[in-house]
Amino acid sequence: MRVEPYSVGSVLHITKRGVRGADITRDRADQQRFPRLLFHLNDTHQDENWQQSTKGLAPYERPASWPEREPLVRILALTLMPNHLHLLIEEIREGGTARFLQRLFNSMTSHYNAKYQERGSLFQGAYRSRTVSEDTHLRYLAFYIQVKNVLELYPGGLTRALDDFDAAWEWATRYEFSSLPVFLSLAQSPIVEPESLQALYTNMQAFKDEARELLANHIAHHADDETLSSLILEPW
Repeated sequence: MRVEPYSVGSVLHITKRGVRGADITRDRADQQRFPRLLFHLNDTHQDENWQQSTKGLAPYERPASWPEREPLVRILALTLMPNHLHLLIEEIREGGTARFLQRLFNSMTSHYNAKYQERGSLFQGAYRSRTVSEDTHLRYLAFYIQVKNVLELYPGGLTRALDDFDAAWEWATRYEFSSLPVFLSLAQSPIVEPESLQALYTNMQAFKDEARELLANHIAHHADDETLSSLILEPW
């Protein structure tokens, strides 16, 4: 496990992989459940039967009997991949990150095992974490989490995405299980608060231009930069 010290106000990059590289979602219903988890479990109020309590409600609608929502963390960016996930979060109350992540991963494991008649942990060990403080690192993670990971799923992979970048970019903006559309102000979400990341760019065209350059550098140089390699918490 790699979890660095942090406190209220800290920003953390979190990644978690499926056990032995296996998928952590198998179908669209699993994927659609993920943002609901991020919304309902990121709350000081805890309802062990939250799925039953919210049955029949809109995805982000809360029962009238629940108290006002008080998030445990601020989610700045996210991407759900078939076999792993990335979160960029800010600790906004003491112990909020640990509490939120424990709920999230336990719920995903329990649901997966019940649905697919599996046993044991869905995930490979504990989550990995890196505390981030430099604006340059935040800018890189805005690209890495929301663009690079999504474009890995683009037909033909990253190299094809770079060759057809404009088309790949449009494709990425339609990927539902990433915060990129919200970051680009193409969609709204009650889950993600991207304002602090957006403030690092003069406009979203500047972000797109930088993303193109970073993708080219990523493909060309891989792990030459030890700082970035450590920051992303996984092999390039």
